[in-house]
Amino acid sequence: MTDNLRERCTRFPRPAPSGSRPARTLARVNATDRTPADLLRSALAADPARPLVTFYDDATGERVELSVATFANWVAKTANLLQGDLGAEPGDRLALLLPAHWQSAVWLLACSSTGVVADVGGDPAAADLVVSGPDTLEQARACRGERVALSLRPLGVRFPAPPDGFSDYAVEVPGQGDRFAPIVPVDPDAPALAFAGEGELTAVQVVERARADAVTREYTPVSRVLSGLPYRDWNGLSGGLLAPLAAGGSVVLCRHLDRLPAEALELRRESERVTATAG
Repeated sequence: MTDNLRERCTRFPRPAPSGSRPARTLARVNATDRTPADLLRSALAADPARPLVTFYDDATGERVELSVATFANWVAKTANLLQGDLGAEPGDRLALLLPAHWQSAVWLLACSSTGVVADVGGDPAAADLVVSGPDTLEQARACRGERVALSLRPLGVRFPAPPDGFSDYAVEVPGQGDRFAPIVPVDPDAPALAFAGEGELTAVQVVERARADAVTREYTPVSRVLSGLPYRDWNGLSGGLLAPLAAGGSVVLCRHLDRLPAEALELRRESERVTATAG
């Protein structure tokens, strides 16, 4: 757990920053971007201090807010872990067995940064490496390559003891470098994202679909999108990460949202200044 993330972990929302900024259009934010990692770089260049992902777990009361800069730092560290310690190469397939969570979003962008195919809910036995939450460890053991486990506990803490046969993400990632450069440039026309049973998308196709969704949903750089959708298909991933990112907006990502009473949900919408709901 790094200090800059700990400073952003609280159960209570913070007020929006004061002061006005020049309006940014979707075209100005990502006109030349060809990969999801490019979208993140554009967001970082446009306004590194603004919130990008605000995560709630309504089973634990956890709230984590990550600015663009903090999120990008986690992506860089995770990409360095992927490329360095795990030895992943462009075209390798990573079975991503994680729920909708801020750390899942980090892994998705880290895969994009390295050219690794993120296979959401994919078969670990057919993958080169696997990233698993605590509830899918037995399934993940089918992977014959590197295995990484995430506790998904509040504040990103480690397992009491690493699961047998897995590296603990919370142990391995803090010491990674804060900047990332791929050894091999990422090919935007190569496969980048897959969903179990739904085929593959190249990085360019991911960006194009995310942009199209942002336009259809009328997301803008001031959009604050609340999503309780799982990260199991395109709709959940676009609504809960990629479309807001493509628009230059932000996401309020909620896990176990069904446990939140209706009145509490309305208070959250108000306090987080939500402008749209992914559905």
